Amino acid sequence: MRMSLRASMMRSWICLIAAVAAIAMLGSSCRQVAAQAGTTAARTLVRAGHLLDVKTGKTLDAQTIVVSGDRIASIAATSATPAQPGDKVIDLGGMTVLPGLIDVHTHLTMNPNFDPYYELTQTSAKEAINGVVNARTTLMAGFTTVRNVGASGFVDVDLRDAINAGQVPGPHMQVSGPLIGITGGHCDENLLPIEYHRIGDGVADGIAAVQHKVRENIKYGADLIKICATGGVLSKGDDPQASQFTLEEMQAMVADAHRLGRKVAAHAHGAQGILWATEAGVDSIEHGSYINDEAIAEMKKRGTYLVPTLYLEDWMLEFGHLPPFYHQKMLDVSAVAKKNIKHAYESGVKIALGTDAAVYPHGLNAHEVEVYVRDLGMTPLEAIQTATVNAADLMGWTDRAGSLDVGKWADVIAVDGDPVKDVKLLQDVKFVMKAGVVYKGQGAE
Repeated sequence: MRMSLRASMMRSWICLIAAVAAIAMLGSSCRQVAAQAGTTAARTLVRAGHLLDVKTGKTLDAQTIVVSGDRIASIAATSATPAQPGDKVIDLGGMTVLPGLIDVHTHLTMNPNFDPYYELTQTSAKEAINGVVNARTTLMAGFTTVRNVGASGFVDVDLRDAINAGQVPGPHMQVSGPLIGITGGHCDENLLPIEYHRIGDGVADGIAAVQHKVRENIKYGADLIKICATGGVLSKGDDPQASQFTLEEMQAMVADAHRLGRKVAAHAHGAQGILWATEAGVDSIEHGSYINDEAIAEMKKRGTYLVPTLYLEDWMLEFGHLPPFYHQKMLDVSAVAKKNIKHAYESGVKIALGTDAAVYPHGLNAHEVEVYVRDLGMTPLEAIQTATVNAADLMGWTDRAGSLDVGKWADVIAVDGDPVKDVKLLQDVKFVMKAGVVYKGQGAE
């Protein structure tokens, strides 16, 4: 009987081992099937007549970008990239394909209306609606990535999150939340008398207070910090050439932001404010209208980016209808900015494209590229690089945007013709893919 029991137990163990082995084999088989399914899953093949390498300026003919999910899986000659069963093929014919463009200075939740009554009647809800409309417009213009550098009520945080969740179409976004500025400065609310006690969301004075604002913005979702180092143009009662924050205040803000993993963009028109902001360690100077040799030397020394916003001057002078307290400042800045920024560019300061879209209509962002060629003396390729590789570098997103490379986001645009010969073609983008999804042109959902 003991033998019978032992034999029975042995049979049970054998059955158990066999069952475990069978389960293991089944699991291995399932993994193999899943792996095979992954390798043969539906892909998108973007057949490009011409493909521009924005890093080198070289154009390759008859290339295919293989997109899997939201990333570029491979790039090879079309002749060597046959379609597989289930592939989606997008034939762009003779178009030139290049990476989605990047604008590092936008305000998607705002519109170009500077009537004081309009400005005072804007609410967070209205700005959110603006953001939904303007994000789509910007994406359709071929700008698949932006930095939003200033929005009240953290509306840009919500817009970024809605885009990331697939609720609304729009570009990849880095957002700053409210602009941080001094009492009565460019980033304050200066249109109402004292009895209303209206104060801008990001207003702070003194080292402890500005540190608190940096930490508060990060707490509520900011990807970067935007500070106002000087006065501005579209604000009442301040001087664009006058410094606002002290050097010590800016040093405190930059130190906190960098320690907490955020870059800092500084609105700065005046030369003293540009110099102090650069010495404080900011990552980019926005506008830079009155930049001088001392500031240029410091920016070159530290590798600080300059983000010109020049097309807005052209648009404003032709189409803008500004209140008198804005208009004269716009004339004064426009009279000197291009000459000074051209000097900075020729001196070797790094340039990333920014537009200040919202000062003029969203969707016209690519006009900035034309201005860099026409008025700053850049080659077309250099101008395109400000909106691709340079902008991605400033954002810290070189691993995911700024060029067409394996492993990066499948952010692809196409134009008719050669943009290296005529950058104005970027003002009429025919095809837009962001993160593997086609939003404009053949294959659009």
